[in-house]
Amino acid sequence: MKAAVCREYNKPLSIEEVELAPPKEKEVLVKTMYTGFCHSDWGAISAYYYFPLPWVVGHEASGIVEDVGPGVTSVKKGDRVVATWMITCGECPQCTSGRGHICSVSHSIHTQGGLWDGTSRLTDSKGERLNHQTFVSGFAEYMVIPEKGAIKVRDGFPLDQACLMGCCMPTGLGAVNNVADVKPGDSVAVWGMGGVGLNVVHAAKLRGAKPLIGIDIEGSKEAIAKEFGVTDFIDSSKEDPVPRVQELTGGGANFCFEVIGDAGALLQAYWAMGIGAKLIMVGMPSLQGLVGLPLMLTPAHNKNIIGTLYGNVRTHIDIPKFMDLVMDGGYIDLARLITKKFRLEEINDVFDAMTKHQIKGRWVCAFE
Repeated sequence: MKAAVCREYNKPLSIEEVELAPPKEKEVLVKTMYTGFCHSDWGAISAYYYFPLPWVVGHEASGIVEDVGPGVTSVKKGDRVVATWMITCGECPQCTSGRGHICSVSHSIHTQGGLWDGTSRLTDSKGERLNHQTFVSGFAEYMVIPEKGAIKVRDGFPLDQACLMGCCMPTGLGAVNNVADVKPGDSVAVWGMGGVGLNVVHAAKLRGAKPLIGIDIEGSKEAIAKEFGVTDFIDSSKEDPVPRVQELTGGGANFCFEVIGDAGALLQAYWAMGIGAKLIMVGMPSLQGLVGLPLMLTPAHNKNIIGTLYGNVRTHIDIPKFMDLVMDGGYIDLARLITKKFRLEEINDVFDAMTKHQIKGRWVCAFE
């Protein structure tokens, strides 16, 4: 099969013919249909954080079950599924305390590049091991994923939108609902109007946030930001957003969401917080991304800086509910988030477009 392989950080991906072994016990073979290009993929390729080289890229994918390994009971051949990149072991301290979204076993496996047993199903043309990206490796024509990482897609739910259920939609919606618990009338400012940031915006709109401010370094994103629900947009390439946010909110926002993982944006978000406010860190900064936050007033003003992963969601419970929310009304048509579809061979062009801040919404690789 064809797959996008990262062999060196900060270098173009290679499109290679690779071998995929059959699924083992409690594993599922999936024919990939759609995979979204996430800022986290860009960050991994750019060495913001490190997956073991070489690896097959991609973590936001949907497809159709082609085969199942021994012991699989939750899905069968022909089922449409979305792949999840965080899996609960059910036994570590995080899982037993109800925080499966930060399962320590999954975290450990992610750093090793394997599936649940630590081994890989991927090899290159020379028979050398290729690693998996967080159980998924969705920029490939087929995937072998753990059964626990395959969630059935509701009948009638489009598979191109279903791939967004693997990352950007639950991450954004969960950050607002599960982590911040935004209430009607709360003021919200969001740094980053990409795929995740737009879902933060719309989730905050549904909870009655006002004002709801979108900030991005690319002014051309104003239209889509307003489509998803911002009341005010700030082009941070042209003006400092901090005084503007303070003006619009009467002294500082109740909630600031940083969705980029950028040190400068984090500093802006901190200064834009009001007394008793929360800064929700959704984006993941680079390992070298130190932020000089002046913390003197943090205790006195009761400011909170909170990290969140995957929107703190319970994947097998929340993702099906999110699909219901989209299909039954109340949430924006996710088709409006997909602004371009591309072929696997074009993935390096997509990487370059993200580097240049040219991507609006979510660009999705189509394997049909």
